Amino acid sequence: MMCSPAAAFTNAMQNAMIFDSHAHYVSHQFDQDRQQLLAVLPGLGVDGVLDCGTDYATSLASIALAEQWPYVYAAVGIHPESIIEETSSTTTQFAGDWRAELEAIRPLLSHPKVVALGECGLDYHWPIPKEEQLALFEAHLQLAVEMDVPIIVHDRKAHADVYALLRKYRPRGVVHCFSGSAEDAVALTSQGLYLGFGGALTFQGAKRAIKAACAVDLEHILLETDCPYMAPVPCRGQRCDSSLICHTAQFLADIRQTDVQTVLSVTNQNARRLFGL
Repeated sequence: MMCSPAAAFTNAMQNAMIFDSHAHYVSHQFDQDRQQLLAVLPGLGVDGVLDCGTDYATSLASIALAEQWPYVYAAVGIHPESIIEETSSTTTQFAGDWRAELEAIRPLLSHPKVVALGECGLDYHWPIPKEEQLALFEAHLQLAVEMDVPIIVHDRKAHADVYALLRKYRPRGVVHCFSGSAEDAVALTSQGLYLGFGGALTFQGAKRAIKAACAVDLEHILLETDCPYMAPVPCRGQRCDSSLICHTAQFLADIRQTDVQTVLSVTNQNARRLFGL
């Protein structure tokens, strides 16, 4: 049986709605039921989704979804893993020339449903050439500042380098799936950045993330799924979707000693403020 939104969320959704600030509905994991799922999500309390591209092809696909569904918006960019993925358009269409790919992405930023640049950043978990990653991320940061658009930052085991570049360029944006320390959280939000928290916040052993989520004002936090990945407890191990943010929201409300309506309302407003909606 598939996990569903918490029963307790029924009352909360009357006054506050979910904004999923990081999703991947163009993933092949949604190929069998994508349209049906996107049709029912508003009835499950979802009134905003940012679908994030990871290369030129998925950026176009995210835009196509945003054109079809009024509550869906798109982010366009190149994920560092696309440098080494055999099936990415970085490899198949641009023969590894991410500079040419990023130039192809640039005009997509003028699309009315495109509200951010990314997902981009650094990932030191996978064997991706470090210098190429750094150059790719820096190119995104330069473009975000030039075009004055928020950036969606991926940071996996690369805190020092990510933070250094964010200090250098000082873009608007969000560090998605935040995994830094409470001190890092305070430093990043002090320069105007937002922190994205998803299902991983609810996982056993997430003490570091919990401290970070409690160290900053709620006005600097976004909720996200990274769906189809990282479904929150009690749905862990299943395919995630935006409706399951209710579990993360309840968990965040509990650790911050507030109510879930406040968490949902404020994080929704935060996302709309950042993305200019």
